[in-house]
This record gives sequence, C-alpha cells and structure tokens, in this order.
Amino acid sequence: MKNIHYEIEKKFIIRYPDLEFLKNVTGCEYTDIEQIYLLNEQGYSERIRKRGKANDFTYYHTLKMRVTDMKRIEEEKIISKEEYDLLKTRANPNLNIIYKTRYCIPYLGHILEIDVFPFWKKQAFLEIELNSENEEYSIPDFLKVIKDVSTDRTYTNRALSKSIPAEL
Repeated sequence: MKNIHYEIEKKFIIRYPDLEFLKNVTGCEYTDIEQIYLLNEQGYSERIRKRGKANDFTYYHTLKMRVTDMKRIEEEKIISKEEYDLLKTRANPNLNIIYKTRYCIPYLGHILEIDVFPFWKKQAFLEIELNSENEEYSIPDFLKVIKDVSTDRTYTNRALSKSIPAEL
C-alpha cells in the first residue's frame, strides 16, 4: 500500500435526519454514492466508489486494512471512469452494491458525514473522522444518536453489503 493514511473515526446510528434541514445547514454539501466491494486475496478490503450528482461523477479506488476497531490504514486514489468500469468486473458476487447519499457538514473543527440509505427509513449513519482515537468531538443537537457503533462490525458498509440489520 502506497500513500498510507490512517483513518480514525467514530460511527453512530442516528435517527433519520430531516434532509431539507441538513441541506440548509451552513456549509452542507451532499452527494450520491455507489460503492462496490471487490474480490481480493490480500488481507484488506478493496472497494470502488462512484460519487457525485446527476452526470458529474468522480471515481475512487480504495484499499483498507483494520488496525484497531476505530483505526484503519487507508489508501484511496481517484481513478478514471474506464478504470472504474474495468475494476467493476472484479465485484464480489456475494456482496451487494451499496447506494447512499452522504451529507457533509462542518461542525466545530470536524466534518460530520451523515449517510442515508434507501433501505432504512428510521435511521442513518453519522461518522466523524478524528486525528487520534482520544480526540474530543461534539455532536449537534439536531442529530439524535441511537447507538455508538464505532467498534461494532455489524455496521460497517462492507457488512451492510452482505446483510442489512433491522432498524433500532
């Protein structure tokens, strides 16, 4: 893995947010995401993403390896649509494609990433990327946390591509 970056994040299940309210929060940006997990034998998770709106997409190839429950080594690079289409041929047939809309909101020095999925009507994910596992963070009052799932592998996107847990 080149360009090693550590991803450290807190992850929560939250009550399904008011999407119109989110869109009007200062600095909010949102995008649609298609995420596909690939077959590999290297001991890491490999995925591709198509991210954007309408016909304006950016394509990504990502490798991740778990270090601790909250920390992963992550290598991500932008790829062409042609590379994306070629990598798609390596899609893991046992995993479903994940579709979601991500709302990114700047809040007290962090970016809150709120992922809304078409298969849940009562809940969504909130992720907060940190610089260390002990870094302080805050969650605004307009987001209602149901459960901290930072260390629960049932709620990784890869796990969701296998089986969608019932809403809490």
